[in-house]
Amino acid sequence: SLAAQGARELRIRASVERSGEGEALAHLQLADGHGRVVAHVGGLRLKQASEAQIREASRSEAQHLYRLEWRAVGLNEAGQDKPVSDAPPLIVGGDGALAAALGLDHAESVAAVVARLDAGSAIPSQLVFDHLSDPAEPAGPVLAATHATAERGLAELQGIFGEARLNETPVAWLTRGAVATGPDEGASGLTRAPLWGLVRSARAEHPDRRLQLVDVDVVLADASLLAKLTSTTSEPELALRHGAVLAPRLARTGAGAGTLQAPVAAPDYRVVVTDPGRLDGVSLVAAGELSEPLASGDVRVCVRAAGMNFRDVLITLGQIASPGIGFEFAGVVEAVGADVTSVAVGDRVFGCGRGCFGTRAVTVAEQLARIPAGMSFEAAATIPLAYLTALYALQELGHIRSGDRVLVHAAAGGVGMAAVQLCRHFGAEVYGTASPGKWPVLERMGLDGRHVANSRDLSFETQFRSATKGEGVDVVLNALTGEFVDASLRLLPRGGRFLEMGIADGRDGAAIAAKYRGVSYHAFVLPTDRMPALLTQIMGLFAAGVLEPLPYVAYDIRQMPAALRQMAQGRHVGKQVVQLPRRLEAGGTVLITGGAGELGREVARHLVTEHGVRHLLLTSRRGMAAPGASELVAELQTLGAQTVELVSCDVGDRDAVGAVLSTISPERPLTGVFHLAALLDDGIVPALNVERLERVLRPKLDGAWHLHELTADKDLAAFVLFSSVAALGSPGQANYAAANVFLDALAAERRHRGLAGQSLLWGLWEQRGVGMTAHLGRAELMRMRRQGVQALSLELGLALLDAAQAQPEAMLVPIHLDVGAMQRQLSDDVPALYRGLVRSGLRRASTASSGDTNSLRSRLAALASEGERLAALVELAQEEIAAVLALPGAASVPADQPLKDLGLDSLMAVELRNRLSGRVGAKLPTTLAFDYPTARAMS
Repeated sequence: SLAAQGARELRIRASVERSGEGEALAHLQLADGHGRVVAHVGGLRLKQASEAQIREASRSEAQHLYRLEWRAVGLNEAGQDKPVSDAPPLIVGGDGALAAALGLDHAESVAAVVARLDAGSAIPSQLVFDHLSDPAEPAGPVLAATHATAERGLAELQGIFGEARLNETPVAWLTRGAVATGPDEGASGLTRAPLWGLVRSARAEHPDRRLQLVDVDVVLADASLLAKLTSTTSEPELALRHGAVLAPRLARTGAGAGTLQAPVAAPDYRVVVTDPGRLDGVSLVAAGELSEPLASGDVRVCVRAAGMNFRDVLITLGQIASPGIGFEFAGVVEAVGADVTSVAVGDRVFGCGRGCFGTRAVTVAEQLARIPAGMSFEAAATIPLAYLTALYALQELGHIRSGDRVLVHAAAGGVGMAAVQLCRHFGAEVYGTASPGKWPVLERMGLDGRHVANSRDLSFETQFRSATKGEGVDVVLNALTGEFVDASLRLLPRGGRFLEMGIADGRDGAAIAAKYRGVSYHAFVLPTDRMPALLTQIMGLFAAGVLEPLPYVAYDIRQMPAALRQMAQGRHVGKQVVQLPRRLEAGGTVLITGGAGELGREVARHLVTEHGVRHLLLTSRRGMAAPGASELVAELQTLGAQTVELVSCDVGDRDAVGAVLSTISPERPLTGVFHLAALLDDGIVPALNVERLERVLRPKLDGAWHLHELTADKDLAAFVLFSSVAALGSPGQANYAAANVFLDALAAERRHRGLAGQSLLWGLWEQRGVGMTAHLGRAELMRMRRQGVQALSLELGLALLDAAQAQPEAMLVPIHLDVGAMQRQLSDDVPALYRGLVRSGLRRASTASSGDTNSLRSRLAALASEGERLAALVELAQEEIAAVLALPGAASVPADQPLKDLGLDSLMAVELRNRLSGRVGAKLPTTLAFDYPTARAMS
């Protein structure tokens, strides 16, 4: 237990006792120089470390790679401020639907809010900007909508900062799907993502203002829920997911559970249930048997994607006995056994097998089919079991005929969606059930309100009986249990076929026939001997354009526990697929935007020397006219690259990007994209305008979107976006933060769709005289160091690039943090983002060497005259000015010299105001350094 912090001297008493071979138990008591308790360690278990463990722990890249972890938090009354006004909150922007639903007033814009105040209205207790819907947003392209959101967000921030009457009013922004909180979701609302960057930077510039961001996954219909979310003072950012409230925390990769680790040095591995009964009871285990010689008729496939089924969940939970999990996959044929003629080495195939959640799968050739041209491995992995099960049930057990009415339960699931498509092919009329949140999916499949009902209650029985005028249906494809089975049986009043897919509530066929006249009951498992013929039939329907792959969401195989939990909770639509990690193809081409820049050149060298990349396509604004371009090309070829092209391209121009991509030879197809292109135009929020915003968004945000769209059909092993830690909130960089948060959201959305994607929020790289950080002066660098941010050396940065590529997360933060410096700087008030790294709320331990210090107020009160008090305040101001300007000390700041002459800019002025506000314990005006331009005037 930790009792205090800040001691300059520690006295430690330790008692150690051996507790086993190579183990010991230590008890520690820590005190400061005055003997006051600082900490107590009740039991520290020590184990002798191996040489390999010491090497692994000392790897610097493992210490400086972080992830953004969204953790559940509680919102209690203790973390809420009293309202600044008795007036109700005011909803601003949007189409007014939210305000109407919550029974609150609505204003179209900040200008409208100001007009209300001018007319005598009370200051609202809170402003809530509605970005859930926006009538002014273009309905078309994503980029247009994204830029419109960013421009609106900038106008909102500048509007509230420009109205003094709103200085004390808390402000919140509501978005939906703008951020991804974990591997279960993408960022469907990524057009709203830049807003998060803008607000984060504004908050960094105005730490005294309550500027909150809230992302929701449902339509808010309860004013009390909105009040609870937006009235907390302890969490500036929240996400509402399935009723749980989450907040972001920075955490080291490797910390916490949930990510599986592949066995070291094992060429093949697969998922194995190692602890039955738990959804996280799976591990990646070496599978040397996958490389053994093939039996006659067998085929070995390099797995690229594998489909998940509810059966996998039941096996993991110990409900079904099985030697393995994973029963369908898609990949590339590596080897064939004797007598195999249906497929050949190199064929893209999909099919069924056992233990398919692994690097390779071995199965019989009869259970494989070639993937249609243009179909991805992920899409192909959705086909086998869903369509085989649905076709076998409907055709061979249900004897489906044109005109039949078919009730498909869980119609938004994999088998359900396959069944709906097959029913349409056979000319049947479909009635489907799903949870209400999935009804829009059924509507998109062509089922109107009369044919859709709730799968969570029994209302479907009366609804469908009414819709069929009491006649009911002819076939039921069932996935429900208990009284839902009985209600479904009653919907067969004229007799019919009841097809039971589940195992949890099997019934006796004879008893069913006796109770429900004319009803035949079929509980079934897909027979393997029928698979080849059914698979051939299915492929014919795909070739004819009758069937389509199912919608899916994708998970990295190392995120299998999260995928199993999501499926167990029934939250997915269609299918879930699991992907295997990939490496860049040595014979493929890698595109690097910003490739002629300082960092782009280093990444290019690294890919050639460390990853074996042999074909590079580099872009920059100037192409071969860039300084040192010819030398770079020659150097890369000397290092081992076979082809290197450096071309001029404005990545913000979609046509230009398309033209560059069209030059890539089919013999060396695109295998990876590294997007480094960027532009800075720093300035505090009030100083920005639309032009400065667009200038920064265009190369980074627009460029990323163009690359995403134009490579979506490519089989990429890597799509790496160089984002920045500025996305988490950096004063003076709101436009840059807006662009980077979009990159983070895009990477999450791509991964959710099964596309390669990773966004890296880089910290500061060491300066080498050129590049985007070359403009940083000593003051800016000192400010970052005080905040605990150290520069990444080139070697460490490239090592972190490799380490990030080996992780499954879509977004990672490679940054060199000095957590000790952060603890000293932030201990009294740790920002929510860093609470997983830095402790807060501890009393200061005694500093025995210097004694206790008095508060500023006490010090001033003890002075004899106003002149002495003014001198003390001048010295205080000089100390903080010197710290901000990275000057040697207070004596280096003349009391009457204008700060502008000393090099103070608008961003430094923000920091100075914040530091002085903290020292005097009061909110000082944002214009302090400009209204009072010298240390004496300030004092």
